[in-house]
Amino acid sequence: MIDFDFEFLLVTGTLVAGIIWLIDHLLFAKERQQSATSKTLHDPILVEYAKSFFPVLLAVMVLRSFLYEPFRIPSGSMMPTLLVGDFILVNKYDYGLRLPVLQTKITPGNKPKRGDVAVFRYPKNESLDYIKRIIGLPGDHISYYNRRISVNGKPLETKFLEDYQGLGESSELLINQGCDNVKAKCKVFNEQTGEVSYTMMNNPDARYGDDGELFVPPGHYFVMGDNRDHSNDSRYWGFVPEENLVGKAVIVWMHWDWRSGGTGLDVSRVGTRISN
Repeated sequence: MIDFDFEFLLVTGTLVAGIIWLIDHLLFAKERQQSATSKTLHDPILVEYAKSFFPVLLAVMVLRSFLYEPFRIPSGSMMPTLLVGDFILVNKYDYGLRLPVLQTKITPGNKPKRGDVAVFRYPKNESLDYIKRIIGLPGDHISYYNRRISVNGKPLETKFLEDYQGLGESSELLINQGCDNVKAKCKVFNEQTGEVSYTMMNNPDARYGDDGELFVPPGHYFVMGDNRDHSNDSRYWGFVPEENLVGKAVIVWMHWDWRSGGTGLDVSRVGTRISN
C-alpha cells in the first residue's frame, strides 16, 4: 500500500521545471546573451536547476506512467507469491494507458484475466494502492465455502503442496502476517483458474467465518489475497471498479525485508515472475 501521492508531485515538478525553462528561452535568454560582457554566460540559478531536472523528471514520469512502475510489498496478504520486502514492477500499459493524475484512459488495452495479480486504487480510499489476485470477472458467480472457491459453479482445482515454513519467532510477524511465523501451521496449495496456476495458502488456526456467494457486477472485479486467511480483500469491502486498476504485477526486481526478524537482502527472489 502507498499513501503518498508521488505521481502528483512528479507531474507538478515536471510541469514547473518545463515552464520555467520555456519562459526563460522565449523571453529572457536571448536578451541575457546579448548583454553578456564575457564569453562565459551563466543562467540564473532557478533556470539552471530547471534545465537540469526537466529531462530527468520527464523521463521518470513517462517511464512510471506509461511503461512500468515500481512498488514495495509492505504486508503478507499475497504470501507465498509475494513476501514482505519484495520490490516489484507493475506493467502500466497492459490494461490500457491512463493519463497520470487524471487517470483518463487513452488506449483500450487488454481485459484483465482470472489469475492476474493486479495493483489497484483501494475503492474505500483511492490514495492507497492495493495488490491482490483477480478471481472474478464481470458477470461471474463467485462462491466461497469452507475455504474453497467456485467460479460459475465450478470449484477451482486445488492441490496440497506443503506445510509453509515460517521465517521466525517474532511476535510482530505473527500478529501482522499470520503465516509468517514458525509456530503457524499454514498449508500451501497449488490453485488453478483456467490456464493460470499459482500458489496460495490457508491458516487452519485462523478464525474462519466469511462464507458466501455473489455476482460480480459489470465493470468490476472480485479480488483476493493469496494468503487467504490474512487478507483484506473483496470478501470484506466489495469489488474493484475497472477504472481503479493501475496495472499488472509482472516481476520481483529486489527483495529487502527490513523488519526485526526479517530476511534482509535476498537476491534469490530477484527475477521471480508474478503474473503469467
